[in-house]
Amino acid sequence: MIGRVLALAGGLSVAAGLSQFPEYAQQYTQRLAGAVDELTLFVEEFDRDARSLGLGRSEALVELAQGGEMGAARAKTVAETIDRRERLARDLETLRTAGPFTRALNARRFSDGDIARKAWQDFRPALPFTFEGAVFGGTGFVLGMLGMAIMVWGLRAPFRRRNRDVSDSDRPKSA
Repeated sequence: MIGRVLALAGGLSVAAGLSQFPEYAQQYTQRLAGAVDELTLFVEEFDRDARSLGLGRSEALVELAQGGEMGAARAKTVAETIDRRERLARDLETLRTAGPFTRALNARRFSDGDIARKAWQDFRPALPFTFEGAVFGGTGFVLGMLGMAIMVWGLRAPFRRRNRDVSDSDRPKSA
């Protein structure tokens, strides 16, 4: 009886948590899109400045790096920003074209720590009334119940063996 209650509690807990994934994924994707938009503006401005001087992006970074310590530090920051923009743009494209269930398979695309942290800070759990929320919740319920049932079974196993051993020793031995 206690095992069933614990399995039900585990199922409901995991269901509640997993059903929140679609909403968190949406909020992360929205923040990711905003970050890509801002980084794109920065990169476009840098490229425009470089073109106005007759330089390509790589040449402008080299020239900037040759401008002393500050120039070198700034060139490194700009190069890292450009790389981040490219990585985030790829993640955004993958998440935008993915359906609600394939987003879960692409969870590694939720990899930007700054965006994930800010999305989590603003995230508020809600009762999901979408199909994907129900599927994630149902999946979580089944996984949680199975996990708790296996845990309870594992915790009870040593006691079942001991009870079997005791009952076997109480039986009269046949000759």
